Amino acid sequence: MSQHTSSPTATAVHRPAGTGRATWAMGSLFEHLLGAEESDGRLGVALVTQPPGVATPLHRHTHEAEAFFLLEGTMTYRAGEEVFHLAPGDFIWLPQGLPHAFRVTGDQPLKMLALTEPGGLLGLYDEVGIPATERRLPGDDGLAMEVEIPRWNEVGPRYGLEVVGPPLPVDA
Repeated sequence: MSQHTSSPTATAVHRPAGTGRATWAMGSLFEHLLGAEESDGRLGVALVTQPPGVATPLHRHTHEAEAFFLLEGTMTYRAGEEVFHLAPGDFIWLPQGLPHAFRVTGDQPLKMLALTEPGGLLGLYDEVGIPATERRLPGDDGLAMEVEIPRWNEVGPRYGLEVVGPPLPVDA
């Protein structure tokens, strides 16, 4: 259990739809619903929209646990040695340090609620990506992957992100 020395947030956080800070990273849209600075560092929450085919390398987070609840679309998720096929309404929790990777499947964008505990991980997407000018997937106005990948390699270790293997194959 984490130890927090400051007092809990004294007020509720209400985020009307479409009003959170938005970032384009990984060809995706990250809409911040709750930041670590608003939750005494305890929780980060984002609404994430990702295009078909997006995949992460096998990686782990040494500082955070993550959880995802799928709202739209489908994905394949490797967690440790297990592989899961997720659809709308499915939930997955990843303990801190567990190697994992995913690939968005199908031909529709994926939309999911993403949670991190503690909440600092969402800052990584802000540092690697760029502010979204609209609440949509980025097009040519987003960063090219050849520009973004070196940023991940530079910034990721400060957030406890460790790449430990390749992305999931398309047919996983």
